[in-house]
Amino acid sequence: MSPQNNSGGIESLEPTAVWRFFAGISSVPRPSKHEEKIRQHIKDVAAENRFEVRQDQAGNLLIEVPASPGCAAAPITVLQGHVDMVCEKNADTEHDFERDPIELIIEHDPREKQQIVRANGTTLGADNGIGMALALAAASSPDVVHGPLELLFTADEEAGMTGAKALSPDFFRGRRLFNLDSEEDDAIYIGCAGGSDSTLVWNTGARPPAADVEVCRVSVKGLCGGHSGGDIHRNRGNANKLLARTLLASRSDTLQLAAFRGGSLRNAIPREAVAVVTGPTGTSDALAKAAARVQTEAAAESAEDDPVISVEKVTRGEAPAVIPAADTQRVLAALAALPHGVLGMHAKMAGLVETSNNVATVSTELDEADNTMKLTVGTLARSSSTTQIHVTLRQIEAVGKLAGAEVTAANPYPGWAPNVDSPALGTCRMVYERLFGERPKVTAIHAGLECGIIGDRVGGMDAVSFGPKITGAHSPDERVYVASVQKMWKYLCAVLTELAKG
Repeated sequence: MSPQNNSGGIESLEPTAVWRFFAGISSVPRPSKHEEKIRQHIKDVAAENRFEVRQDQAGNLLIEVPASPGCAAAPITVLQGHVDMVCEKNADTEHDFERDPIELIIEHDPREKQQIVRANGTTLGADNGIGMALALAAASSPDVVHGPLELLFTADEEAGMTGAKALSPDFFRGRRLFNLDSEEDDAIYIGCAGGSDSTLVWNTGARPPAADVEVCRVSVKGLCGGHSGGDIHRNRGNANKLLARTLLASRSDTLQLAAFRGGSLRNAIPREAVAVVTGPTGTSDALAKAAARVQTEAAAESAEDDPVISVEKVTRGEAPAVIPAADTQRVLAALAALPHGVLGMHAKMAGLVETSNNVATVSTELDEADNTMKLTVGTLARSSSTTQIHVTLRQIEAVGKLAGAEVTAANPYPGWAPNVDSPALGTCRMVYERLFGERPKVTAIHAGLECGIIGDRVGGMDAVSFGPKITGAHSPDERVYVASVQKMWKYLCAVLTELAKG
């Protein structure tokens, strides 16, 4: 099948109602914290269907949907998703996430030989656009039988879950919630990890480099990246860690850092990173040898097919100022020492990551007027264990302080404790077995879902999470599987019909 990159092609897929809503959502920019346009789009959809809609001060939306005829006595069901998306793009892709629509492409996945929808060089936004589309289609399709519904679309999920954290208990009435933000169509999730950010900051003096130094740009590219919760167990390379490793592998204690930039989001495994350093004659040769060695090691020790670590000499204009060699070594040593990846597996749920950390972002900011440079490292730790999340945060803090950084933790969010006796789970499991002739996986996820926060805010919430198959979330490799969307549409409709019986 030849790739198609038009919304008309998307809207021809089945189920048409779901893909029509997804195409509309994809046409509207919706980065985290810049969600005004997507909120207005959703309000317009609600108005077209004569649904009541309201917005709270945090930007969360609540759409009230009347029950199908004869089903008004059933308890309210909340269908929940988030309006924002992770905005990642390939380095050679020109795209303004605040202005441009997502360019959708239909093709076959050559590995799994299934029809997929992906984006052209950017994240797709199926996380969580396809969840919103499923909810809107279920609410507006006349042939879907359901009790009273509330569609809860939260704000700013990807950048800190601030919308869910700000929910008022009286913003919605339902206490049975289906979160549509999961990414495996054979699983029902009943728990997730909590998490917290950490930020390490160095402020150090900077000065113009010496006249006789070599100036080199070292780049890491070609990594898969991905979701720092859902993909952390896949042993993918971290561009920030590999870049620091390469610079340290040059065995040069005379390197002086002019710039370091890697990653862009706390919840995405960094795919690309670049640094500019200076050193004496021979530095470029030493770095090239280190890059070749680390590139070979990275390919052998990880799940990466084609990591690329390159070194090139650049002009002095690339390095207007550098920090001292001792400070450079402290920063690189901290990046090497910071924990990344899986830190522990769950003792009672086989195959579930309990604790992890993502060394997510590195940036430098030069103040030429004050002759100072600010270097910032951002991390995101996750754990289903309250004890282990604090252990990990203390480890990050210890590494930072030993390297002379100022360390702060922020944006904590609670995990979601599994409830195996959930009535919602019982219904979902029964319907799945009836429809598909097999038992679903009932499990927890290492990624963060809003169910725990919402339950903590409003109390008494009976929640489960499910959704269609999505791979590569939080990276330009993100794709959603068409047959899986069809499966989850059939499933959602059947669950709602069952619940409509009261």
